[in-house]
Amino acid sequence: MYRRLLSKRAPRVLRGYASLPDPVRARVLDAPMAATYDPTAVEAGWQPWWQAHASAPDAKEHFTLLLPPPNITGALHIGHALTTTIQDAVSRWHRMRGFDVRWVPGLDHAGIATQSVVEKKLWREQQVTRHDLGRAAFLEHVEAWYAAYGSRILEQLDRLGAVLNHDHKFFTLDAPRSRAVVDAFVRLHERGLIYRHRRMVNWCPTLQTAISDIEVDAVQLTKRTLLPVPGRAPVEFGVMYRIRYEVEDGSFVLVDTTRPETIVGDVALAVHPDDDRYRHLHGRRVRHPFSGELLPVVLDAALVNPELGTGVVKVTPAHDANDFACGQRHGLPEPRVIDLYGRMITDVPELAGLDRFDARLKTVELLAAKGLFVETLDHPTTVSLCSRSGNVIEPTLMPQWFVKCDDMAHRSAAAVRSGALPFVPASPHQHTWYHFLDNVQDWCISRQLWWGHRIPAYRVVRADGAGDDDTWVVGRTLEEATAAAQKQLELAPETFTLEQDEDVLDTWFSSALLPLSALEWPATDEVPAAIRHLYPMNVLETGSDILFFWVARMSMLCTELSGGTQPFKSVWLHPMVRDKTGRKMSKSLGNVIDPLHVIGGIDLPTLLDGLQQGNLDPKERARAEKELRKEFPQGLPTCGTDALRLTLASYLSQGRQINMDLQRVVAARHFCNKMWNAVRYALPLLGSARRDIASERAAMSLADRWADAVAKVNDGYGSFKLAASATAAQRFFIQELCDVYIEFSKPVLYEGDDSAAKHAAQATLAATLDVSLRLLHPIMPFVTEELWCASPMASAQSDGPGQASLMVATFPDADELATWSDPDAEASMQAVLDVMHAVRSLRHTRKTLAPEAASADASGLVILCQDDAWMQLLQRNLPDIQAQCRAGAVELLAVDTTDASQLWLTQSLNQHCQVLMPLPVSLDTSGRLSAEVDRLSKRQAKAAKTMDMLQAKKRDPKYTVNVPEAIQAQDDERLSQAAVEHAGLSESIGALTTLQGQLARLHG
Repeated sequence: MYRRLLSKRAPRVLRGYASLPDPVRARVLDAPMAATYDPTAVEAGWQPWWQAHASAPDAKEHFTLLLPPPNITGALHIGHALTTTIQDAVSRWHRMRGFDVRWVPGLDHAGIATQSVVEKKLWREQQVTRHDLGRAAFLEHVEAWYAAYGSRILEQLDRLGAVLNHDHKFFTLDAPRSRAVVDAFVRLHERGLIYRHRRMVNWCPTLQTAISDIEVDAVQLTKRTLLPVPGRAPVEFGVMYRIRYEVEDGSFVLVDTTRPETIVGDVALAVHPDDDRYRHLHGRRVRHPFSGELLPVVLDAALVNPELGTGVVKVTPAHDANDFACGQRHGLPEPRVIDLYGRMITDVPELAGLDRFDARLKTVELLAAKGLFVETLDHPTTVSLCSRSGNVIEPTLMPQWFVKCDDMAHRSAAAVRSGALPFVPASPHQHTWYHFLDNVQDWCISRQLWWGHRIPAYRVVRADGAGDDDTWVVGRTLEEATAAAQKQLELAPETFTLEQDEDVLDTWFSSALLPLSALEWPATDEVPAAIRHLYPMNVLETGSDILFFWVARMSMLCTELSGGTQPFKSVWLHPMVRDKTGRKMSKSLGNVIDPLHVIGGIDLPTLLDGLQQGNLDPKERARAEKELRKEFPQGLPTCGTDALRLTLASYLSQGRQINMDLQRVVAARHFCNKMWNAVRYALPLLGSARRDIASERAAMSLADRWADAVAKVNDGYGSFKLAASATAAQRFFIQELCDVYIEFSKPVLYEGDDSAAKHAAQATLAATLDVSLRLLHPIMPFVTEELWCASPMASAQSDGPGQASLMVATFPDADELATWSDPDAEASMQAVLDVMHAVRSLRHTRKTLAPEAASADASGLVILCQDDAWMQLLQRNLPDIQAQCRAGAVELLAVDTTDASQLWLTQSLNQHCQVLMPLPVSLDTSGRLSAEVDRLSKRQAKAAKTMDMLQAKKRDPKYTVNVPEAIQAQDDERLSQAAVEHAGLSESIGALTTLQGQLARLHG
């Protein structure tokens, strides 16, 4: 089997050499290999080594991507671990293929979230608010928070194995990014794409700021429902309140409203001009229920739907976007009756100062006392909640800064439609992309916060008090804004002053510029060209949950500011991580997974204590505690980063969401242990001299399977199907290296002589180990690096032990396989494997039918072959067949001369060859045969049902359009497996049925 030696270059190392760090050298090279796999020890100390090999500035090809910047408010969660796993694996794959990889890391200042957490901390510790401190002092506290917690996230990324380009790391509030934000704002303003306007905004009373439309969660209700509201008792929604308004002639008209608390701000009623029911109200007035003021009835076809409610709508312009538009059309006043904290502003003493929802009930009570309340009705409705605080949005009228999005959105949608910006997976994300961009609203970018990029806009204050109080100029600096005011308004310098806007920009505005600003845009002479030329980035990889928040906005702004170039060449959207029951991971549910707990392990009391520290609902806390006690009675075991990364990568075949089961991480740790044991077994057998393996490679009987694995792994990375890469690499290690080659090599490697066959076997085993570790390295970097650096291949590629890194060894490809092919050796290996598989199957059947013979060997094995070529092949490999099958003497027959009185189990190798195993006859055999046929028939029926179901699913005309590509691939694999299983079961059932006939004749 090991016929000849092949001369083949060793995999290249692309970087300059660097010595292993001393602690790693002591563990990997100087000390004996540990008897057991310990992820804590294995994963220590590698980051300095990898950072020394991270860049290849002389490489001809570049690969650039951006790590979605975590915000500085807390630790990483399992979603961050998934992103890190994907991006680091893809980066390592490119680096091993000779690319200069620039993986740019950073941290997001997270304006709303960070300010909120620091405000809570100040109140908890000092009972002071930001207003007590003042802006400057408060920002010092926030900056102290960043200094204390910002670096922690980068340390966690190191723990996850991420090899980031730290020389390019950024913070979205640092000087270069701040310069880019100001420059972008001014440019967009000069182009008329940023403007200031007074309109209805989404106001969060908890956060005390406006938020954009896509930061609002719309909760659909079909009936009366109690919803939790922060800081108060739950509030009933899904209710319509019917009240009476008195017409000036003394009659009454019925009006429905979901917000009776806003009645004090009503300035009119509206009816549809074509609604015959209310023609008598045209030109009439109604009396306000509280003030008694006469209000007009306006005709408005845009506001009123005659089919909805009573067909009469009350108009409160300051607290409803549709009412505001109606008020603009009819010149109505805009009295404000709810303040920024959600409290009532009114002359009605019973309502003044009340919380808006308390005022709702009080208003109904007051109306009832006046005889104006009629009834309440169930009413399907949509409640708008702040996605961050959970409070109910209060529509509020105020001037804000907006980005005009329609043209930019059209350009971004067109890029995807034309294929210029491909999505992976394409479905359903393309449809979502089009729906958002084709219906885009202008983006409110001002936030009433202190932590963030202060808006570079200045209000003009005239010394004589003349002019409009809402006149603004924009500039990169105060000096530039002053010059703009002089030029645009024709003002003398001494006649005005400028006051900078107190508001800051939406955090997503600075994040939307990152493909440019992370590469030091706008370029200056100090910025090296090696950074500037990396735009556009190769890929944008992130979670599908921020498709609107981040991806679309990057596409719009960066394309606009770069002169029409999309910021990335493709978009890769990974699924969302949920718990194993499919629930969204949330602190409020107590099911958030800390990746460091999975990596390092944690005991049950500490896990349970974490539940007590949060603000969990008691019922959810009890449920979460029960689940933890059931699943991990001893806590979480130490699994290591490699096991977590392998699990996350394998989960990527699930489509739109990942239902995370931590037991799968435990199973992945067992695979790491199997890798460790395989290499620990193999290293002593490879020889202590660590020869140049490249000069002694044998003809490789695994070449075809190796080629298949290499092709699948590379295809997976190239097509953004990381699960396929992980599965193919893992399967090759287990099924080919461990189950096949190591077993086949044992007889030769354990020989005492120094034969050419032994050298060839050593060379082939070393090369197979090397390929396996290189295939697995992008996903499992720690254990593969540790094992590879201790192997002969590491020494063969460098000036000495501890000089080369697996991270920069060549990734296996088709060129490397070209000289390994040996059709004869491959055919020999396949023949032996076919016989092995047949014998294993027959042994299993024999154990079922004759348990008393289960411990017996396979003596008496017969191979009946009527094909001359196969007979010669089997004859040549008979020693291997006998050794691997542990079958003793195996008889090869061209003609069936077996004992007709003996029962034989049979398994076909092909249409010309069969393996026969004797079956002891007992009184119970007949009954067991029938039971086994019944069992296999049920399995066959189940396989047939699966095939029918999948085939029917695939016949659906909408299947290829509506079903994600990852699920289609899963369906194809399941269909193929079911077909193979069905065919195998058919053969087994047929063989057993034949046995039943033979047994009947023997006992007849």
